[in-house]
Amino acid sequence: MNHKAAAVQHYPFTSQDRLFLDANIWLYVSGSLELSTYWRSIYTNAFNRILQAKSRIYIDVLVVSEFINSYARVRWKLIAPRINQFKDFRNSQGFKPVAKNIVDDVKQIMKHCSRIESDFETLGMDNLLNDYATGDYDFNDQVITEICKNNGFTLITNDGDFKTQEIPILTANAKLL
Repeated sequence: MNHKAAAVQHYPFTSQDRLFLDANIWLYVSGSLELSTYWRSIYTNAFNRILQAKSRIYIDVLVVSEFINSYARVRWKLIAPRINQFKDFRNSQGFKPVAKNIVDDVKQIMKHCSRIESDFETLGMDNLLNDYATGDYDFNDQVITEICKNNGFTLITNDGDFKTQEIPILTANAKLL
C-alpha cells in the first residue's frame, strides 16, 4: 500500500472505523494545554464526529507515554522556564499539580479507547533499528506505523514525519496531504 492521507476535516467517520490517535492529537483534544487554537479546533471537531459516529478508538502505552511526557515538558516550559533541567522541575513541588492534571486527562482519554498491546515480540526490530540508524526516522513513529499496519488502524496525526509511512492517515497537516 502507498502512503494514503485524507483531510480529517472532511472524513465521514462511521462505526466501522478503527482509529489510532497519535499523542499530538490527544494533546489538542484534551484542551488542557495552551496550544494552537487552529489545530485544536480542527481536531476537537473531528474527535466529536468520531464519538458521534461511534468509531472505535484504540490506544497503546507508547502513545500514553508520549502524551504524558510531552504534556509535562510543555507545562515545564510555560510555568517554570527558569528551571534549566526538566528533571529538576519534575522533582519540584510545582510539578505536583501538573502531574495531577496529566493523570486526569489520561483518565478521560482512556474512557474513549480500547487498550491494545504493541506486540513487541512480533515487531520487525531489525528493520526498525536499521531504518532508525539511517537518521531519517523517529523510532516511536516507526512503532506506531507497525501497530497500525498490524491491526488495520487508520492513524490520526498532525505529525509530518509520517509522510513516508504506508498506512492510512487522517490529518489536517498539509505536509501529509
